[in-house]
Amino acid sequence: MLETECQKTINTIPALIEKTFPIPAKFRSKLPSDIAELSRLLTNKRGDRSLSYLARPNFLSAYLYYFLPWNLFRLCLLIPTLNIKLSANDSITDFGCGPLTFVSALWIARADLRNVPLEINCIDRSSQAMEAGKKFFTALCEAAGLGGQNISWKINLIKEDIDFRKTHKPSAKKRNPASLVCAVNIFNEVYENIPHSDPQALEKAAASAAVLLNNEAKKDAPILIVEPGVPQSGKFISLLRHELMKLNRLPASPCTHAENCPFIGGPAKMTRGRNWIDTKKRWCHFAFETFSAPRELHRLSAAAKIPKERLVLSYLLTGDSAGKRRKEDAYARVISDSFPLPENRYGRYCCSPDGLVLITGKRNDIEELTPHSLEKYYANGQYDKKSGALISEVK
Repeated sequence: MLETECQKTINTIPALIEKTFPIPAKFRSKLPSDIAELSRLLTNKRGDRSLSYLARPNFLSAYLYYFLPWNLFRLCLLIPTLNIKLSANDSITDFGCGPLTFVSALWIARADLRNVPLEINCIDRSSQAMEAGKKFFTALCEAAGLGGQNISWKINLIKEDIDFRKTHKPSAKKRNPASLVCAVNIFNEVYENIPHSDPQALEKAAASAAVLLNNEAKKDAPILIVEPGVPQSGKFISLLRHELMKLNRLPASPCTHAENCPFIGGPAKMTRGRNWIDTKKRWCHFAFETFSAPRELHRLSAAAKIPKERLVLSYLLTGDSAGKRRKEDAYARVISDSFPLPENRYGRYCCSPDGLVLITGKRNDIEELTPHSLEKYYANGQYDKKSGALISEVK
């Protein structure tokens, strides 16, 4: 659930977008079909998509009216749960910023940072998307009574095409290392073009991306990656986690530990090292309900015939929280919905220092848990025959 003030701002987003980017009446009726077509291009028709697709006015409008507000809503659910600390005169580097989605979400979700002087380097291949994003961000600030000289954040728009599949040296642009580096919805353009049957290529892409992100961040700065919650995303982020750990960038969230990722493939990291996790069926991702999203956005989604009842994401934040957490603390991150088990029991899968854990109990007790929450677990030495997960009773 969003906090009250954040929810109020999110509810105003569709009207603010319409006011900031008005569509002539004769083109408005095509908006749902343009949204549907852009959705296909961003998912199962990626091969038909031009790198400059946001340069087309109809697709840019579709992105601004539909994808921008949904992505803002999704990030505003996630950001308050993350331990991101920023101080005056810190800098942020945002790769693949598009229409400044992360910047706007950070401003909405972290009201405590609005008056903190920050410099934000927004990097994208599409100048049209960045200019639209800056216009929207200005409108967002003005709607809150801030504008012009009252905006504390300095935003630099940098047109740059980053190829994460290549090994990178420090940027020739001579950016100072940032206090936060983020990459939101950018890697899917890399790993979705890699055949699922070529794990080595995926590992190589993750290694290259880790080097680039590491080069752009200060030594102790957090790095945030957020991707759609599909299997290939979870696999890529697990590999990226592994590569960042090689560079001494330990996971802080959602991981509860700095052990091997149970979803990276191969033997599960469990107390007694038994069984395998089928990474084709299970991957690290989180689902959020959308009942609190703006009604206007739900109506537009229905008109485009892509209604959203849940938002699903995979993400990684580096830091040192998981690295400092003691194994005996025995906390697990809930990563699945509840599901029925034999003998009128219910369960949820969780990730823990012991690998995959299946927390079981009565239906009401299990359904009270929520995806992404941290839960204490109590291993009894038994393993689930189907998944290989360590079984724990809810207490």
